[in-house]
Amino acid sequence: MDISVGRNPSSETVSDYDRAGELQAFDEAKTGVKGLVDAGIENIPRIFLRPPSPNELVHESNNHQNDLQVPLIDLGGKHEEIVDQVRSASETWGFFQVVNHGIPFNVFEGMIEGVGKFHEQDVEVKKEWYTRDVKRKVTFNSNFDLYRSKAANWRDTLSFSMSASENFDPQLLPAALRDAATEYAENVRKLGDTLFELLSEALGLKPDHLKALECAGKCTFVCHYYPACPQPKLTMGASSHSDPSFLTVLLQDHVGGLQVLHENQWADAPPIPGALVVNIGDYLQILSNDKFKSVDHRVLANNVAPRVTVACFFTGSSSVHEKSYGPLEELISEENPPVYKNFMVSEYFGKFSYKGLDGKTTLDQFKQ
Repeated sequence: MDISVGRNPSSETVSDYDRAGELQAFDEAKTGVKGLVDAGIENIPRIFLRPPSPNELVHESNNHQNDLQVPLIDLGGKHEEIVDQVRSASETWGFFQVVNHGIPFNVFEGMIEGVGKFHEQDVEVKKEWYTRDVKRKVTFNSNFDLYRSKAANWRDTLSFSMSASENFDPQLLPAALRDAATEYAENVRKLGDTLFELLSEALGLKPDHLKALECAGKCTFVCHYYPACPQPKLTMGASSHSDPSFLTVLLQDHVGGLQVLHENQWADAPPIPGALVVNIGDYLQILSNDKFKSVDHRVLANNVAPRVTVACFFTGSSSVHEKSYGPLEELISEENPPVYKNFMVSEYFGKFSYKGLDGKTTLDQFKQ
């Protein structure tokens, strides 16, 4: 079964619609969302149409406020003030942007350019990387939760993981971004150490506390490409979700589209030249016993230009034997009992993967 170019999904009847067949056809083509755009579609396939949901507010919703600003933190300032700003942002927003982080701007430019080159290269070359084998260290596909989500998102993704206990071989990466990704990953991992020190202090702990727990032990780099969409109001670049990580560091190009849910309002997180977006993940909300917030966020589709982002997920222990994580003993008392159960990262991520991008429902499953 093919996904017809130019077909208007609204004209199909329920009996005509074979969702499983369309998903399979899209996946087996191995060309991703960009393949649909390159084929000249005018109406997006039905698998991308987002269903009405109380958790997914429409673009024109009154619950979108342009005047809300994600906090911006200058890491070149006074240390005590930086810790206070990190604490405040982590407790109230769960998101902040950082500047003066020590990563040269040309490293950002090289990474964005490299990701773009990979996704825009000859489709036959790109197909060689297409897989849903989660055991592969480098994977390219469209929608990790394609067969489980209520609606596919308008994006393609190249992912690779590395851990502190292993030497990552750059030759495993596609040539289009090999050098840029190697340099970028090295810089972001160093920044991760700095951020975890600040977050430890913001929790009233010693600077090395979270690092000692191996919160930065493994990093997964997720390189998203969001093609321009002919019908952006009918789909999403990324559905509302929170992150299965301790911490996420996001590099975004100039296009924009990221929104953060703050006090029941969607707030834009516009690109700032030279800045990185940082957000608290579900695992750190658990460790902080709800002191720090992992909040829902989403990405809007657009019809103006392709959008490129690189998210680095810090996902914990890289040891052969998994660690169990839970609310930190130092933060627990009779007045502040544990809100969550202990968890293994593999257990948590397994539940997240099964549900796909669907708000913070996974976090709720680990409450006491």
